[in-house]
Amino acid sequence: MNTSNSGEATPRRICVIGAGASGIAMIKVLNERGLDFDCFELSDRVGGNWVWGNNNGVSAAYNTLHINTSRKRMAFSDFPMPEDLPDFVRHDHVAAYFDSYVEHFGLKDLITFNTGVAHVERLPEGTFAVRLSTGEIRRYTDVCVANGHHWDPRMPDPGFPGADEFEGEQIHSHAYHSDAQLDGKRVVVLGMGNSAVDIAVDASYRAKSTVLAARSGVHIIPKYVFGRPYDQAAASELLPGWLRWPLARPLMRLNTGKMSRYGLAEPTHKFAQSHPTISSRVLDRLAHGAITPKPNIASLGKDRVNFTDGTSVEADLVVYCTGYRINFPFLDAGFLDPGADNRIELYRRIFHPQCPGLYFIGLVQPLGAVMPIAERQSQLVADHLQGRYELPSVAAQQREIERYRARLARRYVASTRHTIQVDFDDYMLELRLERIRGQHRVAAEGGPGSPAP
Repeated sequence: MNTSNSGEATPRRICVIGAGASGIAMIKVLNERGLDFDCFELSDRVGGNWVWGNNNGVSAAYNTLHINTSRKRMAFSDFPMPEDLPDFVRHDHVAAYFDSYVEHFGLKDLITFNTGVAHVERLPEGTFAVRLSTGEIRRYTDVCVANGHHWDPRMPDPGFPGADEFEGEQIHSHAYHSDAQLDGKRVVVLGMGNSAVDIAVDASYRAKSTVLAARSGVHIIPKYVFGRPYDQAAASELLPGWLRWPLARPLMRLNTGKMSRYGLAEPTHKFAQSHPTISSRVLDRLAHGAITPKPNIASLGKDRVNFTDGTSVEADLVVYCTGYRINFPFLDAGFLDPGADNRIELYRRIFHPQCPGLYFIGLVQPLGAVMPIAERQSQLVADHLQGRYELPSVAAQQREIERYRARLARRYVASTRHTIQVDFDDYMLELRLERIRGQHRVAAEGGPGSPAP
């Protein structure tokens, strides 16, 4: 029950925005707990970003996309992925897995498809008025935001000198859907993240020439380390990051050697101080000369791209793999304003300290998969909705947020891509322990018993 400012008890009614990986995790938990909810999905099917050609128009999937987290580490806890699938599955395998998940748990008919959320307004008594894309307005006590954060492309800002004069094509990686877009072209890819190296590898087989330009050096991790998926080598919540990463660094050096051996710039940071790039193919293509490494772009000309080392290449297509803005267009200013630096202030990356009843699921950038994280976040939110988990004071929430930001500043290279970064195992442990702490806070106030499983 939720108590309004008038003191009257209002039954919980929850709005879930999105039916991607995080949204379906949330509604599965809500349904198990018998909580009343509506889930709105802009597309005609579940799966969000993993649906290639999704009719919602915001999926970043491309036809050659494979996961960078191993199958066993990305699955929900009570619904393993089929064992006959490869360790690193393709996008359509993931989308089919999500379809099977909602069918298995009877969730599909509980989702309103082809319907987006246009606006969320917090009313004076603490409830929410949610306006749908159909124009209908519905009232809720709580809103769970699960719309993802890889859909609003961030182009280079400011743009490179001469970009307006370039007669070729310039796109963001979000507009890359098929390797056929690369056929016979002279391609320059800017970036060294996972999308950038995937696109460069695709181009190395189909384009006339391929250049991979990087603003800075990165650590590239192969998908297999000593014959095992890299993310299963030290997978345990009991092994803290301060011990895990010093152990992992020499293993990665043994597997790949220095990045300069492949013509790439050496990273100026240690492994795991920036979101790593996962690829077993890009180093091979670099070693074979199929991809030419270059430093950052300096400027563009009519038919060429100039680099900061003074060299230049002729180009027909430039692909900017420059990340995404975190954006919530349905929320008014003041709810959560990431701004240009993508700064997010949420308690335990979930709870809005100044807006009770507003929750964010999957709004993290993990060194690992988001699916098990979203599942555990959903359990914590459901505990809170049922009175089984109590938040600390707003002041205590704010102190935790500041500690998190300080840890990010110490650990990671300053970048807009690291503002919501978490280590998978460390964060999973954090959520488990926070659930226990919240239970103790409830008990201290004479509330209901232990959290549901």
